[in-house]
Amino acid sequence: MDDRLRFKGLVAALALFGGGLLLSWLTHGTGVVHNDPKRSISIPRQLTVPLQVQAAYNGSHMFFRYRWPAEKPGIFHDVVKFEDGKWVRKGAGNPGPEKDGIHEDRVAMMLDDGSVPEFARYGGYMVIGSGIDTFTRHASKEEVEAHPHLGKKLKGDVVTKSLPGTRTDIHDWSSVQPEATLKAQREAGYFLDLWHWRGHRSNPINMSDDQLIAEARLGDAGKSSAGSNWDGEKKQPRLMFNAATTGYKALKWDDVKQGKIAQDSTYFLREGEAVPFDPAAGWVNGDTLPRRTLRTPEGSMADIAVQGKGRWADGYWDVTLTRKLDTGNPLDDKTLKDQGAYAVAFAIHRDATGGRWHYVSLPASLGLGRAGDIVATRFAGDAPQWGTQWANVELFYPGQVSWPHLNSTKHAGAEFIRKGQPVTTHHSVEQLKHYGIEAEFADVIYRQWLWTLLAGVALIAAFGIALNQLLKRNPGV
Repeated sequence: MDDRLRFKGLVAALALFGGGLLLSWLTHGTGVVHNDPKRSISIPRQLTVPLQVQAAYNGSHMFFRYRWPAEKPGIFHDVVKFEDGKWVRKGAGNPGPEKDGIHEDRVAMMLDDGSVPEFARYGGYMVIGSGIDTFTRHASKEEVEAHPHLGKKLKGDVVTKSLPGTRTDIHDWSSVQPEATLKAQREAGYFLDLWHWRGHRSNPINMSDDQLIAEARLGDAGKSSAGSNWDGEKKQPRLMFNAATTGYKALKWDDVKQGKIAQDSTYFLREGEAVPFDPAAGWVNGDTLPRRTLRTPEGSMADIAVQGKGRWADGYWDVTLTRKLDTGNPLDDKTLKDQGAYAVAFAIHRDATGGRWHYVSLPASLGLGRAGDIVATRFAGDAPQWGTQWANVELFYPGQVSWPHLNSTKHAGAEFIRKGQPVTTHHSVEQLKHYGIEAEFADVIYRQWLWTLLAGVALIAAFGIALNQLLKRNPGV
């Protein structure tokens, strides 16, 4: 009887051992990192990119010069292509690089004067709230459109960057503060100034988009430089190139896709220069028109201009932006002063990427005529004479790291944030670029850990049972 029981125990142990091995085999490799567009995951081949910055100012204006590498110039945002009698959109945003290479390059700079004290310590991390668009888990279009402030008033359909204080609960994107509170916050300077240069929607007319971050990423007051070239009712473009001045009514798709369009050519549609679209103009497959139109911005949105021209050459963009030190728009822009100290953080889009597939920097200090990570030198005259000295900023891919996550129990450093310790106290760019990748695959890594734990427990249990049965077989041992 005892032999039969021992035999059954050995069989059970072998079955448990075999099951553990099978579980290990079946789940081996299921946690391997790979891109997954369905979960909005696309990891760039290069995790860091260098950015060079110079700054200068005179008695009235501020100047920032940016230089960064890009394989080719992204000078189109999106386009419409004529295909078999229909106009089809190309270049819509997607996880990672757009498959046809159609998406504009961009450089952005967030700037604060101390009114958002967390910004100087945590930079762009603090503006990534819950529910933000393009994360694997994000608020739905229907939810945002139904929101009384973000949807009904601001006409938004996605959750964008925001400041933590604009929410009553940082873990709930919909908990927007009452409008009276938001108004008081803005008047107190609780917003970030956002300079946003775009390779198609602003650069051709020597302007930069002028935005801010408060309860959402918002445009400054006034009219922006970009409009839509799409007639939704007729399902066709609104404007086309003026053949009398350009020599063509449309671009050719192959030229656009292969990057053969010169920067000095007329590749954009500017209102007042382009002509109304003619559906009977003899369109053929491959004819391509920009899906955006350009116009002269108005109001506070017209504050930031491009000095000279933003140019790509020899593998690098070189862009200089300028703005009045005091724009006269204190609810939209931070006023800059001689001997002032500020905080800045940068981001670039390149290689046909949009959305969150960009590279970002940690916060840096900016001093106007005083010490800082970036020192703006004062000069006399209308334009600075740039030297060869740059401030070098390392940008990195941030992954799906949000402010709610960083302040949760899932983040070991949450206690340091509560104490107000800057991110640089505990992390380098080298660490953060890898942390961003880990955040992309946190769910997969955790699931794989559970499977491994379960298989390990099964193997240990099986070994223990088998050993116990063998020891019982020889009492003299």
